[in-house]
Order: sequence, then structure tokens, then C-alpha cells
Amino acid sequence: MTADPTEDALATLDRVVREQRAPLARVARREGLGAEDALDCVHDAFCTFLQIALRGELPRDVAEHAPLLVGIVRNTARNKRRRHHLARAHHAIDTLDPSSSAPSTETLVAHAEECVRLRGCVNRLCKTQRTVVMMRLLEERPGEDVAATLGLTRGHVDVLLHRAKASLLVCMTEGDDHHSA
Repeated sequence: MTADPTEDALATLDRVVREQRAPLARVARREGLGAEDALDCVHDAFCTFLQIALRGELPRDVAEHAPLLVGIVRNTARNKRRRHHLARAHHAIDTLDPSSSAPSTETLVAHAEECVRLRGCVNRLCKTQRTVVMMRLLEERPGEDVAATLGLTRGHVDVLLHRAKASLLVCMTEGDDHHSA
């Protein structure tokens, strides 16, 4: 039996995220972005990294993964700064007031990690379940509309959504078990 490339890609992403999230956030902050924009850059880098991993195009040398991510974050940060004309000076991440009510970069990055993991779990669903999840949960379309669009009964759509949610729960909790091990 061959290994599932999605699981290999997610395992690689998980390891890299844990090792690189804080350094990548600092790279984005050094490029002049605020905490939320830095989070967006790091999240985009992880999504791009996952896509590259799923295509099997990651460098074989694990030591090259960090520079690849740094380059993606740096380019994304510079593009974001150019698009939004963010030429102002930024505060060093070490001088931020930890008592402020804004979420920390670490909290935002942890949330982004969960989003990336969830996206990977959604991608593991069969095509019909994935479509139902996208239409019902993300687009917030009514069940009748989804059923009509897909040529299914409303009950079938409900069953597909129920099974997809169960699969996503298992996928996400397996990831939690894997992280704590």
C-alpha cells in the first residue's frame, strides 16, 4: 500500500508550522506589517507550502523548507505593503504591550494553523461531501438550494453534511492526538 500524499503533506506542514510560526511572524513584522497583516502573510505562506507539498514539489532537503517559507512570507508582506501603501515605520515585536486587548501574534498564528488543518481535512473529503460543506457551511446556502444545485434530495444533502462533519471532527481530533504525542 502506498502512503497517502495528503497525510504526508499535512504531517510535514504540521512539523514546519510548529518550528517556523514565530520566526515567520517576526519576518512579516520586520517587513513593516501589523500583527493581523503578519498573520495573513504567515497563513498564506502555510497554504502555499501545503499546495507545494501536495504537488510533491517540496525540496527533498528538509533544511530548505524554512528558507522557502521565509521567502514566501517576505514576498507576501512586501506585496501587501505595496498594495496598501504601508510605508510607515512599525514597532518591534518585542516592544509590544502584552496587556493590550488585541490578540497576540501567537494567538492569531495558532488560529491560522487550525484553519490550515481544517482546510486539509476538508480536502480529504470525497468531492460530493466537500461540495456540500463548501455550499452549506462556507457559502451559507439553504439546504434546498444546495439540493437543487446538486440534483439531490434535501435529505441526502443533510446526510452528506452530517457525515462530512463527523469526518472533519475525526480528522481534526486525530491531529490533536498527533500533536500531543
